[in-house]
Amino acid sequence: MADRNDSADAAEGSTPASAGVDATALDEVVEFTSDLIRIDTTNRGDGDCRERPAAEYAAERLAGAGLEPTLLERTPGRTNVVARIAGTDPGAEALLVHGHLDVVPAEAADWSVDPFSGEIRDGVVWGRGAIDMKNMDAMILAVVRRWARAGVRPRRDIVIAFTADEEASAVDGSGFLADSHPELFEGCTEGISESGAFTFHDGRGRELYPIAAGERGTGWLKLTAYGKAGHGSKVNPDNAVGHLAGAIARIAQHRWPVRLTPTVRAALVELASLYGLDADVDAPGFDVDALFDKLGPVADLVAPTVRGSANPTMLSAGYKINVIPGEATAHVDGRYLPGGEEEFRQTLDLLTGPDVNWEFHHREVALQAPVDSPTYARMRAAVEEFAPEGHVVPYCMSGGTDAKQFSRLGITGYGFAPLKLPEGFDYQALFHGVDERVPVEALHFGVRVLDRFLRTA
Repeated sequence: MADRNDSADAAEGSTPASAGVDATALDEVVEFTSDLIRIDTTNRGDGDCRERPAAEYAAERLAGAGLEPTLLERTPGRTNVVARIAGTDPGAEALLVHGHLDVVPAEAADWSVDPFSGEIRDGVVWGRGAIDMKNMDAMILAVVRRWARAGVRPRRDIVIAFTADEEASAVDGSGFLADSHPELFEGCTEGISESGAFTFHDGRGRELYPIAAGERGTGWLKLTAYGKAGHGSKVNPDNAVGHLAGAIARIAQHRWPVRLTPTVRAALVELASLYGLDADVDAPGFDVDALFDKLGPVADLVAPTVRGSANPTMLSAGYKINVIPGEATAHVDGRYLPGGEEEFRQTLDLLTGPDVNWEFHHREVALQAPVDSPTYARMRAAVEEFAPEGHVVPYCMSGGTDAKQFSRLGITGYGFAPLKLPEGFDYQALFHGVDERVPVEALHFGVRVLDRFLRTA
C-alpha cells in the first residue's frame, strides 16, 4: 500500500469454475460493513469531511488480498483508493467497480441507535452508510479477499475504486480521479456501483430486481433576484423578495412534460409484459400515467424518471423585518433526463422570468447505458442464480452517482449493488434517512451475487 500514482500488478492464480464465496467471506462482509459505519465519514459539504481513515481501512484489506492499493488525495484527508486486479484475458476490456466512502450527516437524537455504532442487532447492521453505501464497499472487499484465498482471477481486468466526496460535488473524489489520474482506469469501458439489483416487493407477491442503466442529470441551481432596497413601509414594486418568490412559485408548480428515454422505455415494456398489460410506448398519445395507475406500487420504480424535475430547497433574503433587501437568493435541486439539458435550460429561463437570474451551482451529465449488452445480461444471470423467483428489470435512477464523473473517461455505468430484502423493508426511504440499516442476509446475498457476476463479467 502506498500514496502514489502507479497501479498495481495483481496476484497470479487460476479461476476454478466452482469458485464461490465461503463462510469467511460471509462473516467478513458483515464485519467490514459494521467497521466502516463506525468510521465517521460524514460529508457536510464545502469540504467538511475526512475519508482518510476509511480509505486506509479499505486499503489495508486490499493489501491483505495481495493487491497494491494506491491512495490519492486532491485535498489532505479527502482520500481515494484505487487498485487493479489482472484478468486472465489480456485482450478483454476492463471493468470498474467503485463505491464511495463518505456519508450524509445523521442527527443522533432522531435515531433508535447511535448512527455510527455499526451495531448488529437481530440480524441487522445499523448505522449511517449501511445502505448508502458502505455495504457495497464491504461486499467488494469480501469478494476480493475470497478470491485471494481461492486463487481466483476474473476474465477481465477489474479496477477497484473507493472514492471521497460523492455526497457533495465529487471534486475531491471521482472528479479528481477522472481528471487527474485517468491512467489508473486504462482499458475500463464499463463500471458498476450503487443503487441496483435490490429487492423491490410489488405488493402482489412478486419480487423485482431493478438494475440501473441510466441516471438523470444534475442541475443544482442558484437563483438571484435584484431590486430596489428601501423602507418596509413604502410601496415598492421592484422588490427582490417578491421577484424571487414569484419565480420559486412558478418552478414549484411547473408540470414537466413526459420524455421517455430508451432505458425508461425498456423498463415500461418489461413491466407491462410482466403484468399482462398493453403498453405501446411509441403510439401517439401514449398515456404513461394511465399505465402507472394499472401497475400500482411498482410504478414507483419508473415514475420519477419519465420527467425532469426542479424542487426549491433553500431561500435567503433580508436582515430586518422593516427593511426591503436589494437582493434575494434561492437554490433549486434540478434534474433532467438524458438528452434533456437544453429543454431544462429553456424552461428555467421561462420560469424565472426577466427579474431573476439563474446559474448552475453544480452540474453533471445525464447517463444512459444499454440494456441489451453482454454485461447487463451477466448481471441479470447473477441475480437470477441466487433469486430464481425474482424478475430483473431495467430502470433509470432519479438521482446521480460517481458514474457521472467516470463517464468522462468513456466508462458506461450501471447500478449494481445486490441486496435481497424482506417485504416491508423500505430500501429507498433509508437513503439519507433515519435508522438506516441492512439485514445480514441481504449482505450475504449481495456478496454471493457480486462474486458470481465479477467472475463471469
